[in-house]
Amino acid sequence: MLDPGICSRVDTYYVTVIENPKRSIRSGDLAQAAGVSTDTLRHYERLGILRKPPRTDGGYRSYPADALDRVNLIRNALASGFTLRELSTILQVRDTGGAPCQQVVEVAREKVQQLEIQIAQLTRLRDSLKSTVRGWDRRLKQTPDGDRARLLESLPKAKNQDVVTRRKSWEH
Repeated sequence: MLDPGICSRVDTYYVTVIENPKRSIRSGDLAQAAGVSTDTLRHYERLGILRKPPRTDGGYRSYPADALDRVNLIRNALASGFTLRELSTILQVRDTGGAPCQQVVEVAREKVQQLEIQIAQLTRLRDSLKSTVRGWDRRLKQTPDGDRARLLESLPKAKNQDVVTRRKSWEH
């Protein structure tokens, strides 16, 4: 349970990051605030979607306070289906002064189309599996207790199974 009292970690973070936006943030504090690991922050840096911060004299990363907004933007985009590769391209345009808005909406449109296809495929799979389960229920009623009904063997043959079988015969 979090201790929301004064001088607690929650309170200290709030005072450090939110109330003082010009203050820098160490990677552990940024990671905790954003709900990611410090490894994730370093990964974002390697991909160029999070600017590499300056380092303290002790070698610690010292992010600007607005880095939290950037990490939250990345996390929200990922949760909405954008990939790190897509974000890298989009944010590079943005960081160099461009306006990648048309690119963002096109990527989102493509994702909607992909989701529609996946939903249709999943609907067909669900319907097929429902039918299979009904058939298995009938089969189980006819199978004596303790005997195998060989349910998995009754599954429809995979569409590419014939190709794989033929390829194996060519190799021998």
